[in-house]
Amino acid sequence: MLVIEEASVVAAAAQGKKDVVALLVQELKTSLKSSTVVTQDSERYADSIRRWSDAVEKRAAIVVYVGSAEDIAKTVLLARKFSVPFVVTGGKHFSGGASSTEGGLVIDLANLRRVIVDESTNTARVQGGCLWKDVDEAAGEYGLATVGGTVNHTGVGGLTLGGGYGWLSGRHGLTIDNLLEVQIVLGDGSIETASKDKLHDLFWAVRGAGHCLGVVVEFTFQLHEQKDPVWSGQLMFPASTHLEGVVSFANGLLETTKGDSAIFIGITVPPFMIEPAVVATVFHNGPKEAALPVFQALLDMHPLKDTTKERPYSEVNGMMNHAVDYGGRKASKGASFVTPIEPEFIRGIIADLQQLHQTVPGSKKSILLFEFIHPEMWCKVGRHETAFANRGDHQNFLIGPFWRDAADDQTCRLWASQTAKKARLELERVKTEAGDTESLKSIGEYGNYDGLSANACDIFGSNFERLCEIKTRYDPENVFDKSYTLLKGDDI
Repeated sequence: MLVIEEASVVAAAAQGKKDVVALLVQELKTSLKSSTVVTQDSERYADSIRRWSDAVEKRAAIVVYVGSAEDIAKTVLLARKFSVPFVVTGGKHFSGGASSTEGGLVIDLANLRRVIVDESTNTARVQGGCLWKDVDEAAGEYGLATVGGTVNHTGVGGLTLGGGYGWLSGRHGLTIDNLLEVQIVLGDGSIETASKDKLHDLFWAVRGAGHCLGVVVEFTFQLHEQKDPVWSGQLMFPASTHLEGVVSFANGLLETTKGDSAIFIGITVPPFMIEPAVVATVFHNGPKEAALPVFQALLDMHPLKDTTKERPYSEVNGMMNHAVDYGGRKASKGASFVTPIEPEFIRGIIADLQQLHQTVPGSKKSILLFEFIHPEMWCKVGRHETAFANRGDHQNFLIGPFWRDAADDQTCRLWASQTAKKARLELERVKTEAGDTESLKSIGEYGNYDGLSANACDIFGSNFERLCEIKTRYDPENVFDKSYTLLKGDDI
């Protein structure tokens, strides 16, 4: 009897939820002026819930392709009215699941992809659903560029609100260092403009934690002259014989260049190899004749594959797209390192990667990525000048497991976390041996690489307390609650 009663309660609750969703759909379709409402019986539903990683694809009840700030505000208020949880998505790259919902509502910015370049001010107004490819190409038509994602099918919104590193960071700092203004929809439905001159505290918080405060409808970026072609491409070597040489070159690159050259060292198993390869993605902000003297020592190591050439900057951020395309199960986890990094440490991590290959089907596509970008420009901005606190002369290490089956989700995520812990221990060892334990306290984690829900204090460091105060002011009811917890206990 008890079992029957419990089943009846569950069924009634499920039916009640369906009724609420139906009422919400009806009101959305009546109220929204420039948006499309997709439900589970819609023809485009399957595509609407697709994500960069299949591991975080969830069956939303409603997907709203919004067409304006006003419609976003109405959607937020209606979701709150009917107590239906909602999330916001743009490029759909985040592997932590914060842009997906099971049975809730998705505010999808995909239809907001307009870029307007103003040559008179070298600025660009970029709608919140744009991908970096949209920005790179629009700015490139005017011989301009800004700091954008190194994979150009990444969403502008996610990367910017979390900080943003790119190939031009050595010259122009982080993406948020080039952000001038945002238009944002807050949890109470108000539409605000924030900049250094207006709502400066909100603008401070947006630059690092914007996804915790509202929906950014439009960004205004500073652009920089980028008329000439750059030299870039990928060089591939067997890790078994060339790791030490490539790592030594990368360590030296930051010491001998002043921001125009960068290198990412990727460890993965290409389809045509049976052992891990070192894939050196290289960039020089200048022509081939200027780049060759800088990179000749690396070229002289006789790579198995060499795609380096001159190309317009607007093409550069597509170089790594093939390795991290949509589809398949994947996650990301971030860590930090300082140069010079020891090849022996990387060899140990490669051994762990090979162990993963042996135990998890489909994991040979997994990537370990060590980024070497000159840090001077992002260090010129004080750690407390934006909510993004993880500034310093350290570099990012991305741990990216790929796998095939849902049964291996936990195994791969655990492997990524354990690898990040090993990187932290190595960082602590290096800093301690150098007698520099004080700066270690300021090295946290890059939020955009955190697909496994790190502690907010590790992401925002010494800015955490101020960020909590601003969260209380602009989102006191914690409407935007899908990523980091910024309200404390009784404040929620």
